[in-house]
Formats: sequence, structure tokens, C-alpha cells
Amino acid sequence: MRVVLAEDLPLLREGLTHMLTARGFEVVEAVATGEDLAEALRRHRPDLAIVDVRLPPSFTDEGLRAALAARRETPGLPVLVLSQHVEQLYARELLADGDGAIGYLLKDRVLGGDQFVDALHRVAAGGTALDPEVISALLAGSSRQEPLAALTPREREVLEQMTEGRSNAAIAQRLHLSDGAISKHTTSIFAKLGITDSPDDNRRVLAVLAYLDGTRS
Repeated sequence: MRVVLAEDLPLLREGLTHMLTARGFEVVEAVATGEDLAEALRRHRPDLAIVDVRLPPSFTDEGLRAALAARRETPGLPVLVLSQHVEQLYARELLADGDGAIGYLLKDRVLGGDQFVDALHRVAAGGTALDPEVISALLAGSSRQEPLAALTPREREVLEQMTEGRSNAAIAQRLHLSDGAISKHTTSIFAKLGITDSPDDNRRVLAVLAYLDGTRS
């Protein structure tokens, strides 16, 4: 899997590069600035971009803005944001296109290489990998939760697990339920949120968006 990495701290950038290479990824370019990230994404068209939010020169939101621009040029480009910060506005915009293949993890909460690599594979495969604290921050900025009111407590629990990018099998294991029970819950969640089966939409991503901002019905 070909990866472009954007991280301004040289030690962390080098460490991530070595870890990814050791686990079978090809880091085609590792950059330190938002401008270099944008150029690298255009030049390499990678299978996955790993992006820090705050990059030089301003250390505000260069990384996320470059990722958003790349997603506009290449819809569905898998992007995993790895940051110390939650930028609500750009995180919502990154999630809002409905294509999936999005991750947002916080550096100080990634417990180890296995967890990180698992998240990378989920994002590259078109899924989502969202840290619970990122979800909480996005929910705190949302004022509309009406579409979620029809969900049962168990369905909300299943949906919370979906926001973290887990498959039905993984949710079943986490909640100590059968795969069939989780399948029924997800079908009910989609129905209650008005998310119909469509070849043009990723229903799990749409459900996650509904959970994050309460606006999809």
C-alpha cells in the first residue's frame, strides 16, 4: 500500500516511516508542510494519506485543508488524520462528502502499532476510524439530535461502535451479541434514520454522519 505521510516533527515522521515500512507499507513520500503535502498527493496519487492537522508555516489547519483539496481532486482518497487536536469545522467537512475512507485519531490515544495499522487498513478499504474523543468533540458542536431520538439504547450503542469504524462482526464481539443480532440492529438503524440502500452511497458513513450532527433524516 502506497502512503504519503505529513508530519512536521522530524523524529515522529521518521519513526512513523520506519514503523510503516516494517509493516509492509510503502511510504512514497514523507513531508513536513501543507504545501509539500498537496504537491505529494498530486504527484503520487497514493492509496492512503496520513496527515497531521497543524503543519508549517502557520501551524493551524494546513494539513486538513490540503487533505480536503486532495479529496476534491480525487474523490474517495483515503485520509487518516493523526493529530493532537480536533478541528471541528474541517473534520465535519472531511466526513460530509459521504465517500467514507476517513480516519481521525488523536496521537496521545493511539495505544500501539497494531491499533494504528488496523485503523489504516480500515480507512484504506473505504471504512472509518474515529477516536471517541473526536466524536465527542463533534457532538459537542452539534445542536440537533432529533433523528437519533427514535433509536433504542441498544441501537445507539451499535451506532456508536459503527462511528469507530468497526464491522458488524467486531461490534458483535464487543457487545457480546450474535452477528445476526447486530445485522438486525444496523438494518433498523438505517431504516429509522431514513438511509436507503443505494449504489451511490455508503450507508454506514451516512449513519455515522447522522450520529455526529443529527441532521440526516
